Amino acid sequence: MRSSIRVALVPALLLLGVTQAGAHAFLERADPRVGSTVRTPPTLVRLWFTEKLEPAFSSVRVVNGTGDQVDKGDAQVDPTAPKQLWVSLPPLPAGTYKVIWRVLSVDTHVTEGNFTFRIAP
Repeated sequence: MRSSIRVALVPALLLLGVTQAGAHAFLERADPRVGSTVRTPPTLVRLWFTEKLEPAFSSVRVVNGTGDQVDKGDAQVDPTAPKQLWVSLPPLPAGTYKVIWRVLSVDTHVTEGNFTFRIAP
């Protein structure tokens, strides 16, 4: 009897592990798009993730080609869309910019990454 309970319990535990592992907040899309070239300088960088974010521990910044931070320093998780993180930008000249993000999902998993976009002359 106990062995049949164990046999039934193993698949359930495996499924639970898969559900927990899939709960990280991964970057789903961005505006400007990852690797894109835009003609008009954006006023915001917006990132959408696959899970809700913890606002106090999620950040994004934008740096120029020499590594200087160029965003306005007002990054925040959108209160009406808890899977979205954004930061505003001043008017930027043509060039390549790197977006660097680090987020904590509400289930306490941290993910981080970066990507570039280019503003055409």
